[in-house]
Amino acid sequence: MAPRLKERYRQELAPTLMQEFSYASPMQVPRVDKVVVNIGMGEAVQNAKSLDAASEDLATITGQKAVITRAKRSIANFKIREGNSIGLMVTMRGDRMWEFLDRLLNAALPRIRDFRGVSTKAFDGRGNFSLGIREQLIFPEIEYDKVDRVRGMQVNIITTATNDEEGKRLLELLGMPFSRG
Repeated sequence: MAPRLKERYRQELAPTLMQEFSYASPMQVPRVDKVVVNIGMGEAVQNAKSLDAASEDLATITGQKAVITRAKRSIANFKIREGNSIGLMVTMRGDRMWEFLDRLLNAALPRIRDFRGVSTKAFDGRGNFSLGIREQLIFPEIEYDKVDRVRGMQVNIITTATNDEEGKRLLELLGMPFSRG
């Protein structure tokens, strides 16, 4: 069975977008291509165990094993050498991506304290959206007692939209709670 959000996109959102932007072909309709979740971990240089804990958290949230990202060049001020492990990353596509987006929009974001919506300024000019999350505890899958440290993460939603207006409208229809400011 296809994910709920994917079905909604196919049945309701794609025809709506096609009509709104008057596309000639259904292939022009913007869609979500992939979702990338990053955790930058400067402390992994001193404490290698923190990388394992964060990797476990990321695997629990996304349902996929995280890839370790390494430093491309040495930076003396941060005590980082080229090749050091400095973060984790997961790229999701297909059904797993739709399931994650559904959980992010309907379960995780509403759990943020004093939440007033996400900024509309986080688009990159090509219809892709970046969302910073301050703590992994907003995801219902994470058990509060097993968390060793609160970590932030970056969620990048890559779309096939050609500009920010189309990308924003796509995410709006999917249920992204944009702030009214």
